Amino acid sequence: MKKILIVDDDPDIVRLLAAALREAGYASLSAASAIEGLRALFNERPNLILLDVMMPGMDGWEMAARVRELSDVPLIMVTAKDSEVDKLRGFNLGIDDYVTKPFSLLELNARIEAVLSRAEKARQSNTQRHYVFGDLIVDLDRRQVMRGDRQIDLTPTEFRLLQCLVENANTAVSEARLRETVWGALRGIDSGYVRRYIWFLRRKLENDAAHPQLIRTVRNYGYRLEISQV
Repeated sequence: MKKILIVDDDPDIVRLLAAALREAGYASLSAASAIEGLRALFNERPNLILLDVMMPGMDGWEMAARVRELSDVPLIMVTAKDSEVDKLRGFNLGIDDYVTKPFSLLELNARIEAVLSRAEKARQSNTQRHYVFGDLIVDLDRRQVMRGDRQIDLTPTEFRLLQCLVENANTAVSEARLRETVWGALRGIDSGYVRRYIWFLRRKLENDAAHPQLIRTVRNYGYRLEISQV
């Protein structure tokens, strides 16, 4: 039975959603705040998260950003904020769908099924894109990075950054483009974040992070991934 985590500070909405999910054959978990939601993500490993935006303390936007730092779990925003700007902000943060309140339970269930189905198909995809440089292999479809026989663990953010560089191999990519691709329109993200995560990648991928041969700095512009074979 798939587990769905509801993160919403409105107990009436939580009860409504929990009952609907049980009827649809899902196990439901609930959290009344983003902090509780992040704790439940780590402890319970849900298959999908239903996330409200307007909550006290950390809001849904920030929680979505933190979730995407650590996990690829499917995220559906369920919120009264219905402007196009809000929807684009959500998708830029990496959510999978956006449902506005008031909503139809039948429609929400259909969206949940569709998102879970897409996630499952992505995991089972047999199409492979291998990028090879020396003994380092990046498989974008399996979201796997190997050095020889050893797997290198990357966070989702690190992987998205590496993917952008790999898909533009041997081409300089600006810091602005990397920032937009990896973090979207999240407020407070500046070039310092890009440099920090480039350093994280170098520590995991380079033989000597202080003298990188793979991820090159393009002065006053951005970075270039130099690979010998694609």
